[in-house]
Amino acid sequence: MSPPQKLEFIPEPKLIFGKGQVLESPKDGLFLFGPLSAPAHGGSLRYGVVGTSAGLNHFRCWVEQVRGFIPAMVSDSAQHRPFPGFEAAFGLKFPTQAVREITVTDANINSALYIADRHQAIYKVVDVFADPIRRYLAQEEALVDVWFIVIPDRVHEFGRPQSVVPKSLRIEPQRDINKKLAKNLLSEPSLFPEDATAATPYYYELNFHNQLKARLLEGSHRAVVQIVRETTLAPQAFLNARNEPVRKPQDPATVAWNLCTTAYFKTGLRPWRLADVRPGVCYIGLVFKQLETSQDESAACCGAQMFLNSGDGMVFRGAVGPWRTGRKGEYHLQHDSAQQLITMVVDAYKDSHGTYPTELFIHGKTYFNSDEWEGFQAAVPSETNLVGVRIRQASSIKLFRFERHPILRGTALCQSERTGYLWTKGYIPYLKTYPGRETPNPLRIDIVRGEASLMRVMRDVMSLTKLNFNACIYGDGEPVTLRFADSVGEILTAGPPNRDQPPLPFKHYI
Repeated sequence: MSPPQKLEFIPEPKLIFGKGQVLESPKDGLFLFGPLSAPAHGGSLRYGVVGTSAGLNHFRCWVEQVRGFIPAMVSDSAQHRPFPGFEAAFGLKFPTQAVREITVTDANINSALYIADRHQAIYKVVDVFADPIRRYLAQEEALVDVWFIVIPDRVHEFGRPQSVVPKSLRIEPQRDINKKLAKNLLSEPSLFPEDATAATPYYYELNFHNQLKARLLEGSHRAVVQIVRETTLAPQAFLNARNEPVRKPQDPATVAWNLCTTAYFKTGLRPWRLADVRPGVCYIGLVFKQLETSQDESAACCGAQMFLNSGDGMVFRGAVGPWRTGRKGEYHLQHDSAQQLITMVVDAYKDSHGTYPTELFIHGKTYFNSDEWEGFQAAVPSETNLVGVRIRQASSIKLFRFERHPILRGTALCQSERTGYLWTKGYIPYLKTYPGRETPNPLRIDIVRGEASLMRVMRDVMSLTKLNFNACIYGDGEPVTLRFADSVGEILTAGPPNRDQPPLPFKHYI
């Protein structure tokens, strides 16, 4: 007979801000106390910006806007807080003048973006934005912590997979080479250099966002970038026939909170960290992505996102191999590759802390088979408690309250000692609202390998939902170990699989 199910509640994790002050809301914490870490290089954000003449003008106007107070969309809502100004929130000046401002022309964008062959088109439009940044990094000494890439909406529209350019705008490519031939050249290089050059665009993903980030991580000069659409910065400048904005992004205060928090994090500074920190704990999120350029349908790239309770994160690129199984969405490493990947992680932890982690939690979306788990075990010393946790979205179970609002965020249903459901979305008393529309679904959490307390694991997952520095939100629906797994995997595989990619801070990938 199975044990009875038990309903628990996990209190909202607290965060630490400036001067050691503790609060659970990122916006209120930054508003009242400022960020956790102050800049070591002075009092100004060191940024560069690339865009068209119009895009640069929209960005300058936006910078002027975020330097001052921006009222909230709803004045009495804890969810919608006013933005106090960049310096008031982060203690760092946002200069009106960038370290470097680079103008790209509409003509150069269009002559690349509208090429009928989408591989060539996206590769060339990435060149338009990436080449001047690479030249700057190679030739100039003034440091830039983060580059803002301001793109017209047409780059967003036609720079994605499955995008189709209208016939009236299409430009025929100068040289036509198909994807199949390019794949063959990857395994059997041609004797003619011009063939390799023509095949290069086909080794990259058909996604402007992912390809741009991946290509700016190649070589010795790497850039941290934030891509933003012109319509996000200046929605009122783009109106339709009814004199309405063609796109309705978030309200100005929310856009300011999100973009400014991301920019601050990408400079290498931490806006906040968790208050309840257990020393010696390390979390790993496994990343897998099928290789579109490979003729082997089972070929995939693996990676590991390492996170600490402090919010620090690194991304490690693992080996490429036949990790994709016959079941949809399932990937498994072989013993040696599993050992090599986790060895990189624990060695990096030891280099940073002087000792190995006491607890190492590996988060994945599928179970861990015996071969890869034995490889993980071989990578860690005996004194490290290794635990494998599977985390998946669950829609097969729902809980309802006899109230106007849905179930509380932090509700946990323990089905057994190793399986439970955790509602990371739901009604939030602090905000006095549920920031969603549909009945919230829980995460199903299974301890599939190793030994740990289920409630301890679920508390950790709740805490890791507070470390999404890509937005200034109260709490995310997924832990940061898995929240960006797909996007990190896409950037890791957005280019040729034989690239030598060293471990890089997480800020390069979000």
